[in-house]
Amino acid sequence: MTVTIYGIKNCDTMKKARIWLDSHGIGYAFHDYKAAGIDGDSLRRWSDALGWESVLNRQGTTFRALPDSDKENLDASKAIALMIGQPSMIKRPILDLDGRYFAGFKPDAYAQAFGL
Repeated sequence: MTVTIYGIKNCDTMKKARIWLDSHGIGYAFHDYKAAGIDGDSLRRWSDALGWESVLNRQGTTFRALPDSDKENLDASKAIALMIGQPSMIKRPILDLDGRYFAGFKPDAYAQAFGL
């Protein structure tokens, strides 16, 4: 099984998710989209699977600091463009398990996804 976790290195939720994976002996690749960026194809795949509303982090300070004009009339295309421009607006973490995607960290959901 290929496991990739996407996020930002210093995010507290990311730290919890990585500790959970480590403590369960699950190997994974980590992609820091703040340092390495993220491509539109990945964001489209995640948005198609989860809904762009689940991928866009509206609770974060980066999104809240946007001008109202950027927050109005959001759709998938506009949300993806915002997230490409400012990856801090992407929900953290995004977990990719061989093409099955999970947004955010919930220990119970991770346990179920890994059959634990």
